[in-house]
Amino acid sequence: MARYITTTLPYVNADPHIGFALELVQADALARAWRLSGEEVFFNTGTDEHGQKIQEAAKKAGKDVHDYVDHYANEVRKLKGALDLSNDAFIRTTDPHHVEAAKEMWRRCAAAGDIYKKAYTGLYCVGCESFKTAKEVVDGKCELHPSLVLEEITEENYFFRFSKYADYLREYLAHADVVVPEWRRVEALNFVNGGLEDFSISREAARLSWGIPVPGDDAQVMYVWFDALTDYISTLGWPEDAERKFKKFWEEGHTLQMAGKDQVRFQSLMWQAMLKSAGVKATDQVFYHGFINSGGQRMSKSLGNVISPYDLVAKYGTDATRYILLRHVHPTDDSDVTWERLDEWYTANLVNGLGNLVARVMKLAETYRPEIMIFIEPEPPLEDFEFNKALDSIWAEISACDEIITSKEPFKLVKTDSEAGKAVIADTINRLQKIAFMLKPFMPDTSKKILGAVRENKKPENLFPRLPA
Repeated sequence: MARYITTTLPYVNADPHIGFALELVQADALARAWRLSGEEVFFNTGTDEHGQKIQEAAKKAGKDVHDYVDHYANEVRKLKGALDLSNDAFIRTTDPHHVEAAKEMWRRCAAAGDIYKKAYTGLYCVGCESFKTAKEVVDGKCELHPSLVLEEITEENYFFRFSKYADYLREYLAHADVVVPEWRRVEALNFVNGGLEDFSISREAARLSWGIPVPGDDAQVMYVWFDALTDYISTLGWPEDAERKFKKFWEEGHTLQMAGKDQVRFQSLMWQAMLKSAGVKATDQVFYHGFINSGGQRMSKSLGNVISPYDLVAKYGTDATRYILLRHVHPTDDSDVTWERLDEWYTANLVNGLGNLVARVMKLAETYRPEIMIFIEPEPPLEDFEFNKALDSIWAEISACDEIITSKEPFKLVKTDSEAGKAVIADTINRLQKIAFMLKPFMPDTSKKILGAVRENKKPENLFPRLPA
């Protein structure tokens, strides 16, 4: 089966954060696992580069907006190397092809009778880049950005007939597998059942010039979400589809979007209504992960508790960072991460766990050179987006192999009964091969190093150096 997987696109108004790194690594693990199973995969990520937040951030920094987005897009792009990602595309919403695709999405929705213009007064959250409905305002603040002041704005904008698609969205959400986890699907249904309001999809160019012009009306630019969501199909070559990627991966394949838990309304409701309006197949599935907090608080620059993915890689290495995000951050619930916990996880499970096991087994292999089996590669243990449980099962194999060495003491046995001792050593080497194969989607470089060591029958360099005291 052809599979398409995409992350959301982060705003390029700041350095990439650990929450987006989590999303990237989760998507990459899935893409790698599918490829290992023989499936053809198209893995997309990129950057969202239009909107008021970016225009204001560039102005505050005293930079030309084009230079500003180029800088931060490059910072996000560097995550490919830092996290060893296998993505097939990196799309920017300023790419010329995407700009034209967004205009075509507009034209198709307009042709369906779903776009109209009206004057509007509402409370606008710059953080969300959207107007807030009454049920989204708590104590006069946006639920997601309580530190920002909601602006009351009156202007004439284009609107999308979101309310028209309530029945369609109920039908779409009636399928249990379209949203993971289940309670996010219920959340989406509750939002629909609470009543859908048509939403604004443009801004006056006089107030916000940094955006894609509305087809046929240069006095308006597209609302950033209407523009950015289209990237999920523009990256595949839609609408022209000259290379037939859209047909193969979107129309005929299985589509999966990865997103944070605050994206339910945008990914599973607004975007699905836009696709229906434009005559495009709905997304097959959306997976929502939780947030990463630190010390019991949401990460914030003002609190000084932000953890950069680049800092993680600098301290622990790429594969250790992938391991931490996939095993010790819950796939769907919020998780709390501190540097103290990170150090504990790294030392206990990588330095003293996997790293120590590889060193012990391969030292025995190098010394005694037993006959070993050629393994039939097992499929990675990954089901239902439970990255943590998949790695738990691998670490159970690591513990089992450790226990064999501790209980049978092959380093002693081989001196009194050479054949029996070598048989135990061969068993641990074979188990180590199995562990390495299972690690491929999660810790690809570590897997490669272990398998290389087995082939060469040589103890490798220390996989996970101890942290400085």
